[in-house]
Amino acid sequence: MKADMIVGIQWGDEGKGKIVDLMAQHYDVVCRYQGGHNAGHTIWVDGVRYALHLIPSGILNPKALNVIGNGVVVCPDALIKEMAQFEKLAGRLFVSDKAHMMILNHHILIDQAKEKLRGAKAIGTTGRGIGPSYGSKIERSGHRLGELRDTNKLARALVEFYDENRALFNALGIVTPDFETLKSELDGYAKALLPFLTDTTHMVWKCLDENKKVLLEGAQGTMLDVDHGTYPFVTSSNTISAGACVGLGLNPKDIGKVTGIVKAYCTRVGNGPFPTEDFGTEGDELREKGHEYGTSTGRARRCGWFDAVACRYASRINGCDDLAIMKLDVLDGFETVKVCVAYEVNGQRVETLPQDLDNVKPIYEELPGWKSVVGCRKFEDLPEAAKTYLKRLEVLTGTKIGLISTSPDRNDTIIL
Repeated sequence: MKADMIVGIQWGDEGKGKIVDLMAQHYDVVCRYQGGHNAGHTIWVDGVRYALHLIPSGILNPKALNVIGNGVVVCPDALIKEMAQFEKLAGRLFVSDKAHMMILNHHILIDQAKEKLRGAKAIGTTGRGIGPSYGSKIERSGHRLGELRDTNKLARALVEFYDENRALFNALGIVTPDFETLKSELDGYAKALLPFLTDTTHMVWKCLDENKKVLLEGAQGTMLDVDHGTYPFVTSSNTISAGACVGLGLNPKDIGKVTGIVKAYCTRVGNGPFPTEDFGTEGDELREKGHEYGTSTGRARRCGWFDAVACRYASRINGCDDLAIMKLDVLDGFETVKVCVAYEVNGQRVETLPQDLDNVKPIYEELPGWKSVVGCRKFEDLPEAAKTYLKRLEVLTGTKIGLISTSPDRNDTIIL
């Protein structure tokens, strides 16, 4: 059995949570493979809103096992608080003992201090400590969740790290805890999390070998990938489909169907290039109609029109078999809707994604708008103009559409 995958195609916040929740009803195992609690998935079920940050969206399916893989950076405090929302997680949630920890507050404080020092050149991070956590992992000064099995040893190692880097912490105005304070906090984490830690790599292998249906869930979006996104205005992990192999211990042959998630328009949180951003009233209207405020931070998202150039690039790099179009209902009521079909760069028309997006001008195609798609659950029920828009997106992105969301509710979904 191969593992199917959900991957974000834009700058994150595409609505992956709803699709994972919907699809998880048909899977035995749902796995998260990268990111941290900077990401957030909002899911609406029967009018109830759920906000998830670390736990896979499959947790809302009582029959599914949920895995947090080694590629995720875990803030123990954040995970414990999120776990408190649910009952009877034993036997349903499994966390990799190789996942790296965001230790206490020092990663968060470093993140916030560095972002402040960047001033006008700030990246626009969530300030949750994700970058410094991945930085510690890469420079081999980080610690894994499995080390909570010996909190004495872990606390001593942390005190040594603080002493060795005293100049940095003093310069940033960060007060580090002493051994006893560290030990006490780590003991609390160990008590809460050790029952859920396991070798998730072998666990997922076993599930695949037993022909169980496995769904892989990423965080953020392709354009925020540290290698293939709009660097340096990116996250600190590989958000593309290939990142699932590293973040869970799978090989490329283990990957089955890849579904790319996109909004019917575009949004972005934080700083960095955004070619189709609309600075006028239509951008404001998209934000308000789409409730475009971050699940994790509450920050207002920048809004604009669908970028077919970026989507085509992202679909190819992820190997998407199909696309799920989210929030089509947010475009209800616009007289016309725009799609970016190419860029103008130095007076030339460009249909591929350039490295430098700061100086590109979007070339738009305008299509007729429609009144409302809310509640449509069959393609034939959609207004003709909405059908035309979707068919045009298929042509421009080179990828077929397999699913269309017509409202936040789980059931208002067209499956083609």
